[in-house]
Amino acid sequence: MASPSVQEVLPTSLDSTSQPPSLFDGTIRLNINYQCPYSQRVWITRNVKDLQDKIKFDLQNRPDWYKEKVNPTNKVPSLEHNNKVIGESLHLVKYVDSNFEGPSLLPDELEKRKIYEELIAYSDTTFVPEVYRSFAKDALTLASEI
Repeated sequence: MASPSVQEVLPTSLDSTSQPPSLFDGTIRLNINYQCPYSQRVWITRNVKDLQDKIKFDLQNRPDWYKEKVNPTNKVPSLEHNNKVIGESLHLVKYVDSNFEGPSLLPDELEKRKIYEELIAYSDTTFVPEVYRSFAKDALTLASEI
């Protein structure tokens, strides 16, 4: 029998009309866009480690103040923790895994960690960019490339 599904209640998204939250107020804040695959990596890490009540997230349509006050690269995801802002999804997955309680997500063994790093590098440099390129093309162009 399938287990009952649990629907997560998402916080209200901040958008371009929102006022900036207080930075470094002790809140552990994860800034993501729900549709961004790089944000989803960190969101999944957060959920697997059962940190839903600890790490809050927001930001759907980035406001102008995000670049100035939160992340100078203007990218998501970013994490506000211990009076600093950390960016880049792979760094965040490792950071959350090593700095918060919960099951370890990354292998301890050096060889397995190396395979993990290679797989993620392939995903970043080849797979995800190719998927995005395919979305930009029409079906006839894609069919002619097969």
